[in-house]
Amino acid sequence: MRIILFGPPGAGKGTQAKLIQKKFNIPQLSTGEMFRNAIKNQTPLGKKVKSIMDEGKLVPDDTVVDLVEEALDKPEFENGYILDGFPRTVPQAEAFDTLLKQHKKKLHSFLSLEVPEDELMRRILSRKEGRSDDTPEKVKTRLEVYNDETSPVLNYYKQKGIYKSIDGTGTIEEIFGRISAVLEK
Repeated sequence: MRIILFGPPGAGKGTQAKLIQKKFNIPQLSTGEMFRNAIKNQTPLGKKVKSIMDEGKLVPDDTVVDLVEEALDKPEFENGYILDGFPRTVPQAEAFDTLLKQHKKKLHSFLSLEVPEDELMRRILSRKEGRSDDTPEKVKTRLEVYNDETSPVLNYYKQKGIYKSIDGTGTIEEIFGRISAVLEK
């Protein structure tokens, strides 16, 4: 099973991806986590993307696509995966489609976690990750970037017929129950 778990910052993609991974035995690939690790380890990639991410902006498409392509070449992703945080732009989605075609693979589900903006703000500002981009101003910027640059990806996948809207409000367990019900069909 190949799944894209989509939604705005604070929607709970990482939390839900870990639960999906555990229940369905599908590995997770989180671009945000990969970038944060690169920053923490001060790799060349980390140094390149740190200031971009600190400002709440998106990392350039070609950098993200290269990172995902390289990661998906690993054997653990051969039989499926959960993408968390990718694609974030229509050009990334198009590049991902090309990558799937080249490997004769198919995307099974595009799950979009739908959460009201005031709830997103509350969640992000209350989490204890200590991220440099978790300030009210930067969260507002990240949500604006999501609305302007990332939300068009929804329409891209709606046209492909694999888009599923998931109510991302409620407890972690309630949200996961909704996701599980969709994936078990």
